[in-house]
Amino acid sequence: MQGYCVKCKKKQEIQNGKIVSMKGKGKVKRQALTGNCPKCSTKMFRILGKEQAEEMARELKKAA
Repeated sequence: MQGYCVKCKKKQEIQNGKIVSMKGKGKVKRQALTGNCPKCSTKMFRILGKEQAEEMARELKKAA
């Protein structure tokens, strides 16, 4: 999945992606994907919707 790299100022594929949970509004858990930029190794972060989070979880299980 792609995320925006602030250092490169471009959309890049996220390497070593992991799904993390964070607090959301109204005590609802929000899912996000975190990883590194393949070109500059800067940490990247992308907030996922409910459907995207479920899809990414399935993809990460298949890759593992």
